[in-house]
Amino acid sequence: MAVERTLVLVKPDGVQRGLIPDILERFQTAGLELLGLELTYPSEDRIAQHYEEHHDEDFYPTLLDYMVDQPVIAVAYEGVEAVSTARKLVGDTEPHNAAPGTIRGDHAHITTQHANNEAKPVKNLVHAAEDRDAAERELNLWFDEGDLRPVGRLDTTHIR
Repeated sequence: MAVERTLVLVKPDGVQRGLIPDILERFQTAGLELLGLELTYPSEDRIAQHYEEHHDEDFYPTLLDYMVDQPVIAVAYEGVEAVSTARKLVGDTEPHNAAPGTIRGDHAHITTQHANNEAKPVKNLVHAAEDRDAAERELNLWFDEGDLRPVGRLDTTHIR
């Protein structure tokens, strides 16, 4: 088991729906330590870099519009197996398939098929880095290394 860092984004629909407190609380109560947090209106360039693997997908233009339309909360977390822990908390990318108890399972309700039929983005509230390599790349895209500092939570002192 390794101490890792990961990136979580509260997407525009999570911000607009006022779900920021609930979303952030889930990561912290799972034992992930907050290292950095920023409310930002991301540029098209930053979103293009973040989602570079999706540039050729049919849904990419709606994803890009959705992600630059409203503010995003970028959050850096650290903890034991932080990447997989964050992914479990987020739930399946397809909100309709996300298990109850996950962020998407509890709060997202659109299906990919409906979004595609309506030429809309899949509003699934939150992004969590897929693996360690993605986490490192994404953290470097959203934060400067000097900006990431442990808060010093009392309940996570056992991992250091």
